Amino acid sequence: MGRRADAVLVWRGIVFVVEYKVGEVAATLAGRAQVHGYALDLKNFHETSQAVPIVPLLLPTACARAQFEMPMLAPDGVAEPVVCAPGDMAGVMQAFADAVAAPALDATRWAAGRYRPTPTIIEAAQALFAGHRVEEISRSEAGAENLTVTADAVDAVIARARTQREKAIIFVTGVPGAGKTLAGLNIACRHLDGRAGEDATYLSGNGPLVDVLREALRRDLRAQRAGARVAGRDGFVAARSPDKFIQNVHHFRDDYAGNGDVPSDHVVIFDEAQRAWDRDQTSAFMRRKRGLVDFDQSEPAFLLSVMDRHPDWCVVVALIGDGQEINTGEAGVAEWMAALAGPFRHWRVHVPPRLLSAGHGVSKELAFQVGRLATGTDPALHLAVSVRSFRSEQVAAFVAAMLGDDAAAAREARPDPARFPIWRTRDLAVARAWVRDRRRAGERAGLLAHSKALRLKPEGVFVKAKVDPPVWFLNEGWDVRASDALEDAATEFDVQGLELDWAVVAWDANLTRVDDQWLHREFRGARWTQVGQAHARQFLVNAYRVLLTRARQGMVIFVPRGEERDVTRAPAGYDAIDGWLAACGVGLVGERL
Repeated sequence: MGRRADAVLVWRGIVFVVEYKVGEVAATLAGRAQVHGYALDLKNFHETSQAVPIVPLLLPTACARAQFEMPMLAPDGVAEPVVCAPGDMAGVMQAFADAVAAPALDATRWAAGRYRPTPTIIEAAQALFAGHRVEEISRSEAGAENLTVTADAVDAVIARARTQREKAIIFVTGVPGAGKTLAGLNIACRHLDGRAGEDATYLSGNGPLVDVLREALRRDLRAQRAGARVAGRDGFVAARSPDKFIQNVHHFRDDYAGNGDVPSDHVVIFDEAQRAWDRDQTSAFMRRKRGLVDFDQSEPAFLLSVMDRHPDWCVVVALIGDGQEINTGEAGVAEWMAALAGPFRHWRVHVPPRLLSAGHGVSKELAFQVGRLATGTDPALHLAVSVRSFRSEQVAAFVAAMLGDDAAAAREARPDPARFPIWRTRDLAVARAWVRDRRRAGERAGLLAHSKALRLKPEGVFVKAKVDPPVWFLNEGWDVRASDALEDAATEFDVQGLELDWAVVAWDANLTRVDDQWLHREFRGARWTQVGQAHARQFLVNAYRVLLTRARQGMVIFVPRGEERDVTRAPAGYDAIDGWLAACGVGLVGERL
């Protein structure tokens, strides 16, 4: 992953992680965070380090003597960074060993332990772009194998299409947290070779995700060049712009609207393909914003028509997620199927078995027609293993139960608080303090709220103040615009597809409980109105699902107390939310369960 400690010493049952700062006379905050991050990486991702104490040591080599204070080990066994002069290092280690009295540790067995990281999607994009293989950055062996098997199946279709001069579309599905975006980036990186005639581009309609990944790759490339590091790719890839590698699918669409240009890309990966716009939404946008009054296609149909301009061959990879539609006009799978059953019947269709079954909004007749076009179904095109959270695989199941109507099922699915803590509070200051007390080194924290949570404004959470996603996700915590400052709230549109380590989720009364069922509301003007349309109610629930599944290590849910004198913030609505969370097994911050 590009992070390398200067030395690791295993002695008297303790793992000491050492970072030297040559020529420096004192420790810096950046140095502390760096060595602390190395220690946390070992604790979280190195199998034989997970049950042993780890002490990070920071040594400014020009420091004559540093004041040494014995820090307490955190609950997970990782100490705060210790700063010491080179001449004091042996004494510091001796003092720790005497104080901790850890059981003996077989250093050879320790060194043989596997390192299995679970990077964020930002870290994964940087690693893949730099030449790492997907199996090197996947925590779960089964998950790594699943991702590799899927990529191999896609590679085989691409190779055939290139050789046979065919046009093909590949649908890839996956369980929640299976790493569909990671799979897409992996496929794109495996085909970054313009000289072979199969230059690939990753496309997403998720604008914030595209902006954040692009900026992360730019910053990483600048750091590589500044440090004279050579990326593990050839000259073509090393010089390739992140803006070409990752694109907004809507911008890609607009570039080819109203002309007959042939794309340079022979392979395109459409992430979250189920969120492509239907015909009404696309046509209205193109008429209103682009002046194309005769445009009358859905986004899937038009995107296929663009790739169909290739005179020889091309491949479209459509990544499909379930239950992620959060906006009006998102078409689901049916529009893709309709296009393939209509004007693009000459395309070869590759699908996993489950895509032609019930549950994807595809009629039996349409599924039958597409099934006739398919070259057969391939189970390898379904990602069946979750790789999302290295703390708990139960978070998605718990959130699904909590957003349903079965409190008992939610209590049963609640993750172990020791591994993935989930708490609630009625005080935003308490929520911020809880997260700040747990966030360490390079871990990322953030404040989240629904995009229409307008009555959180009196609490200081103003969702109408838009965040800049690359700044929010990538800048350091001293920047008040960054997520770590816990000042600006990001919404479901800002964070879908991205991750935090720790989250504060602010819950407004737009989704509350009445008579043992959910009440879906929207604040219009000066009062609450009930959401009547079924799809709009589902968008609201899906948005809260996105917010509640962004954290990788833990979260606290903030529910305001409301105000008796303000009918728009009636305490009863917020008390109902808090009561439901309690019924689902979410305890108050500081409460023993």
